[in-house]
Amino acid sequence: MTSLRRPLGRVLLTLSLFAALSACSSSSKGGGATPAATTAAATSVAPTAPGSFATNFPVTVTAANGQVTIKARPLAIVSLSPTATEMVFAIGAGKQVVAVDDQSTYPADAPKTDLSGFKPNVEAIVAKTPDLVLVSDDSTKLSESLGKLGIPVLVLPPAASFDDIYSQIATVGTAVGKGPEAKGVADQIRSTIDEIVKGAPKKNVKVFHEVSTDLYSASSNSFIGKVYALFGVTNIADAADADKGGYPQMSSEAIVAADPQVIFLGDTKYGEQTPATVSARAGWSGIDAVKNQRIINLDDDVAARWSPRIVELVAAVAAALAKA
Repeated sequence: MTSLRRPLGRVLLTLSLFAALSACSSSSKGGGATPAATTAAATSVAPTAPGSFATNFPVTVTAANGQVTIKARPLAIVSLSPTATEMVFAIGAGKQVVAVDDQSTYPADAPKTDLSGFKPNVEAIVAKTPDLVLVSDDSTKLSESLGKLGIPVLVLPPAASFDDIYSQIATVGTAVGKGPEAKGVADQIRSTIDEIVKGAPKKNVKVFHEVSTDLYSASSNSFIGKVYALFGVTNIADAADADKGGYPQMSSEAIVAADPQVIFLGDTKYGEQTPATVSARAGWSGIDAVKNQRIINLDDDVAARWSPRIVELVAAVAAALAKA
């Protein structure tokens, strides 16, 4: 990486929130489209029903690109979505993966390549001889291109809710022949989150989640915002989310006026933000969270992916709010 700063376009690509953009993780350079140009958000897809975990082939699953039939258990999976990569490995299908994109940073033993999820190259993908390809966005019509070659593609867009996460895990599990394992993972995520929330007191505090240094945030209409909603907080981004897109850009003045009591930073790795840099921002010294040193560093990748590691995000938020 030549730089760790992420402009808005890359943040939205990281989250894969808009149909005109692709992939889901961080990139270190380049610009990007503005929300006004990309307001067609990827819809919340309920692929295979959460209780449907078929293991026999052929199987047909429903993803964002419609019904997809997989004739035999895939043994050469290519994942161009960091979130999908995490799901596949979490359900025990890592050995079936032959290549992942250049942004799939977890788990460490994933076969990372120079394949791009931002600008997928059909020839480069085909060279891996995949029997299943996983993507988070299909704005380049990759599924159509690969479909003509007989390669099934599952488009798994950003989750808008916890149920979407469980449903996508089910879809991936069915598609790769790990249905029972996928059910176990989904059930474990659900029960762990329930346990964390049950043990955490509801907090009547105002929070601000920073997605990027240009002050894009995550409202309650995003899957990130759903995490905060579990704890009964007031998300100051909700008032700015007029189009219900989930990721409004806020002004510094609006954030200061809202006076959040806790600030969560989702741009610590790629935006290089810290409590010190936030405290040094012009006009922010009077914000309650700054005065009381309640600025929380999050792992950017954990906070931006709707993967099994959503449990880590829930736990981090719970721990921070417990001290607020």
